[in-house]
Amino acid sequence: MDLRALPSVDRLLAQADALVAAHGRALATQALRVELAAIRQDRPHPLPDAGAILKAAARALDAAARSALRPVLNLTGTVLHTNLGRAVLADHAIAAALDAMRAPAALEFDLGSGGRGERDSHLRGLLCELTGAEDATVVNNNAAAVLIVLNTLARGREAVLSRGELIEIGGAFRMPAIMEQAGCTLHEVGTTNRTHPRDYREAIGPDTALLMKVHTSNYRIEGFTAEVPAPDLARIAHDAGLPLVNDLGSGTLVDLRSWGLAPEPTVAEAVAEGADVVTFSGDKLLGGPQAGFIVGRRDIIAAINKNPLKRALRLDKIRIAATEATLRLYRDPDTLAERLPTLRLLSRPEAEIRAQAERLAPQVAQALGCAAAVVPCASQIGSGALPTDTIPSAGLALTPAPEALAARLRSLKTPIIGRIHDGALILDLRCLPDDAALLNALA
Repeated sequence: MDLRALPSVDRLLAQADALVAAHGRALATQALRVELAAIRQDRPHPLPDAGAILKAAARALDAAARSALRPVLNLTGTVLHTNLGRAVLADHAIAAALDAMRAPAALEFDLGSGGRGERDSHLRGLLCELTGAEDATVVNNNAAAVLIVLNTLARGREAVLSRGELIEIGGAFRMPAIMEQAGCTLHEVGTTNRTHPRDYREAIGPDTALLMKVHTSNYRIEGFTAEVPAPDLARIAHDAGLPLVNDLGSGTLVDLRSWGLAPEPTVAEAVAEGADVVTFSGDKLLGGPQAGFIVGRRDIIAAINKNPLKRALRLDKIRIAATEATLRLYRDPDTLAERLPTLRLLSRPEAEIRAQAERLAPQVAQALGCAAAVVPCASQIGSGALPTDTIPSAGLALTPAPEALAARLRSLKTPIIGRIHDGALILDLRCLPDDAALLNALA
């Protein structure tokens, strides 16, 4: 074997116009050198010709250029999948974000006066309108919202919270740890399953800064239980001259029962029940980009906005634009499910999904060379919302060798993400936008 027969880098570059155009001369040169070095080391027989070397370099460059943050088909059955980016944005939100990216924007500029403006002004009015709160501000996620609220109101003092509400919100982020970082001391009251009004009253002392209620959105305690309803807790707090902070976690602006879903407390309800501050997420049930909303008393919101942490936790113009567009959709409840992907996916009829599964089953089986059976599924909302409730759905059960099939689907240009259950790879079709999306991914 004569390695001298291999073409030189310069000779290969002379034939690599497409490669250079796609990736640049520097990267193309480096890729060709790597391919030639590998050939010299492995000494394959016969030696690859120039065309084969160019194709190998192109494959390597294409793979390296492909972002790890790739669009996928979420067929897991979890609509708001944290690992897959939670809510899919509405077209209105996407368009607004693109507009904000393409040009300078009046982010902190008052077009009326010509003076300095506030970035919260783009969202404050909408949030107050939709929640009934006196004032509102926004930070980069709900954990940040809770952090800055506690740091503003209870730094160096105590926050009283039921043991049954000491949640972990995922990724080992726990409410006691957030309180510690906020500089306040957790005062636990009650027990895991039962907390009574007297527990809060007896806990209040000179170091008490606030009472806190946390919606257990990602778990349920059932059986021999007792908790203090928010209106009663608000009265206890106000009688003692203290604010009540209600962390809703996921948070919704509408009554989900209108779309056949299980009830979840709304932000407006929490405000009406007497909470002085309510915190909730933007990228969960609300269906917008990642954000943490803080609504409530005007004086408390003003104090939060003066906290130095606010600048560290603020949103950029892109997310503000997308959030504003998302919130505007809620002003017309009659068209909300049509325009907001999260609500549209959650409310898809089971019969419609089953019909889709029946159409796709033979085509998927043929494309993958496997068995594809139509099966009932139980979709979940995800991201901690309504953890014990499921939504009837339908999907495909792929067999045999589900692990190998799952790996194969993850390796596609548009990866398809399902879940392995009971010896099969399950593709729950609730979040499949249309038949073509799946068939094109498999092509």
